[in-house]
Amino acid sequence: MRPSAPTPIPVVAGDPTIGWVTESESREETRVPYVDSGEAKIWYTKQGTGFPVLALAPGGMRSSVPLWEMAAINPLTAYAGQYQMIAMDQRNAGQSTGPLDTGDPWGAYAADQLAVMDYLGIDRFLVFGCCIGVIAAVLEQPVGITASNRELFDNMWKQWREQLLVKRPDLASDEIEAFATAMWAPDFAVSVTRDQVRSFRTPMLVLPGVDEYHPTETGREIAALAPAAELLEPWKDPEHLPAATEAVGRFLRDHTPR
Repeated sequence: MRPSAPTPIPVVAGDPTIGWVTESESREETRVPYVDSGEAKIWYTKQGTGFPVLALAPGGMRSSVPLWEMAAINPLTAYAGQYQMIAMDQRNAGQSTGPLDTGDPWGAYAADQLAVMDYLGIDRFLVFGCCIGVIAAVLEQPVGITASNRELFDNMWKQWREQLLVKRPDLASDEIEAFATAMWAPDFAVSVTRDQVRSFRTPMLVLPGVDEYHPTETGREIAALAPAAELLEPWKDPEHLPAATEAVGRFLRDHTPR
């Protein structure tokens, strides 16, 4: 069994400051599903039946299933019973572990996600991503780097490094720094370039963020560049959130193969 002492972690998943949640280390590996992705060990969960939806959680480099509870729209509860929901802890977050790919950090995350779906025998699925989890389909407050917020991400990965060193004594501080600086070096949507977004033909529904970690301008630009993207705003305030949750549900239903 892994150590049972909970570790408090700062979360940025919705409002500019949400506070702290507890990331439990008490789950037993023998009782939960893992997938091997190269040298990585990826924890995942699945629930329900129907067409599969891969839910990629918020939380920056701490992207893990429990952090969906902090999201304005949590697909695991909002659309429960309508789809087979697959969620996962990203590499070196929650219960997932693996080496740090300093050459292609975002590619390693994507490879892990596909490894989970391959393991489950799923080759067609919808994606619902929030913050760092954004790849395609529904994009809830996509992360973005601008001239005014880069320092925030520098501070974020440095805090993550200190916590990861406690959990992973096999990693060196300079190795983690090399990974994190490579991961957050780009601008715009970080994991993709503007030219790549222009080439996407996958239908997308973009819900722009409204805080410093998830700049409104980034979400709007993604929607403007992607040929098959739709923009949904306002959406996050209490007045508009119920209608936005229903609009996202319609989008998923409209793009579910019959």
